[in-house]
Amino acid sequence: MSTQPMESQITRYADMLSAMGTEPRLRIMRLLLSAHPDGMVVNEIGTELGIPASTLSHHLDKLKNEELVRVRREGTYLRYSADAEALRELLAFLYAECCTRNKAVQPEKITRFA
Repeated sequence: MSTQPMESQITRYADMLSAMGTEPRLRIMRLLLSAHPDGMVVNEIGTELGIPASTLSHHLDKLKNEELVRVRREGTYLRYSADAEALRELLAFLYAECCTRNKAVQPEKITRFA
């Protein structure tokens, strides 16, 4: 069995985590998840988080490049939404070993908060 697919996955997930590894991007992701599945237009995101348009554009591009957010044009507006499936895959990857090998975390507690 080749290690390339797993190495490729690890690289992809590391890039995704890196993209969310700044405070503004993590705030953007949380906000977009709170607006899921409709998402938000760029000016709504900027207003809500107090991020200037040029800086916000940079952060959204980084998240989009790592497939963490989706974007669609609505006339002259761009609407961003969190890619819930990509986040599910990332969480599944992170919890795969702890939930199967040593049961460090119970799978049902991953998606349910007390």
